[in-house]
Amino acid sequence: MAATTTRDRIVATVRSLIVQRGPDEVSMRRVATAVGITPMAIYRYFDDRDAMLEQVADNAFVELDQRFTEKSAGAPADGRLRELLEIHVDFALDQPRLYDFMFTAQRQAARRYPHDFRGGQSERFNPLADTVADGIAQGVLDDGEVWEISLLLAAFMHGLIRLYLGGRVDVPKAQFRALCMSMGERMIESLAPAAIRVK
Repeated sequence: MAATTTRDRIVATVRSLIVQRGPDEVSMRRVATAVGITPMAIYRYFDDRDAMLEQVADNAFVELDQRFTEKSAGAPADGRLRELLEIHVDFALDQPRLYDFMFTAQRQAARRYPHDFRGGQSERFNPLADTVADGIAQGVLDDGEVWEISLLLAAFMHGLIRLYLGGRVDVPKAQFRALCMSMGERMIESLAPAAIRVK
């Protein structure tokens, strides 16, 4: 196992602050104090506060990709869509402030639809689009415009989660998770070819 570097400790501290208090609570001084270095020493590792925050987001995106790859290997596309939904809901419920920072908060480095997405630069949207394209090719999803279908699914997922995190869906966590999966199933079924839906 590789030794933990000062950079690693900085990133871990920033992530912990985001998870516990939100990104607004991250400052160079607060991070430096927690790590045991001077605020100026952080600049040896990161150009500024935003660079630290983006590193945390990048690492978390990689973690989500790894979870998805491990859980969905070999599954048909509709099964992979269910895995994507489950992974995102669980992540949002476990780490809501980090989820919000990654997916819905204003971030300078955030990818933007449509240009970054169609260019293959979005860590989260492109796996969804690839899965939708596979679903169409496999015949488990109706033929359609891949990017529009992908945006529809992403908007549904993130919108529902934001309603819950914002207190607009007032049910216990376990019940909300079950609601997400039930509604996700309805969404996936609605995108299936008519011949599959009537079975």
